[in-house]
Order: sequence, then C-alpha cells, then structure tokens
Amino acid sequence: MAEARTGKRFPLELPIKFPGMDQGSTTGNMSAAGVYIRGNPALEIGSNVEFEIALPPELTGGNEHVIVQCKGRVVRKDGGGESHGVACVIDSYDFVRQR
Repeated sequence: MAEARTGKRFPLELPIKFPGMDQGSTTGNMSAAGVYIRGNPALEIGSNVEFEIALPPELTGGNEHVIVQCKGRVVRKDGGGESHGVACVIDSYDFVRQR
C-alpha cells in the first residue's frame, strides 16, 4: 500500500471540539493537509467533518490561543474498543481570534 501522506507530520496532542458531538477527542498528529484524531468512534470513512483545534501560545508565539476552524473528510478509520482514531483530510480552514 502506497503512503498517501504528503506533508510533514507534527506529533501534537491537542483537544478537538466537534459541534454537536461528545468531546474527549485529541489530535494524534497534524500536518498542513490533515489530522489524525484519537477518540471519536462516531466518525465514519467518507463523512464530512467540522471541528476546532485550539493552538496554544507556545506553538504560535502569541499571547493567547489561536482557534483553527476546519472542514474536511474522514479518509481512514483505525482500531476498535478503547484504541481508535480517524485520519482526516483538511479541505479548508479559518483562523479565529479569541475575544
């Protein structure tokens, strides 16, 4: 099986918020084009997703969190039981300032 990832992955564990879904998910790794999400078994391959990731100041060099609102789709699902995750392609994103 050929490797589908094209960008450098960063091993970041950050909380993710999904509108209208249970929370408790975190990133496993991120790139400019995608994210691996741990802990949300409700997401299915092919489904469209919207989520927010809060980047802490130590990553951005700023004084406050930077919220990234993302839209994408699930391209892979791994595991079962307590060890599960999904890989998502990020189709678009917006940076949102906190007030």
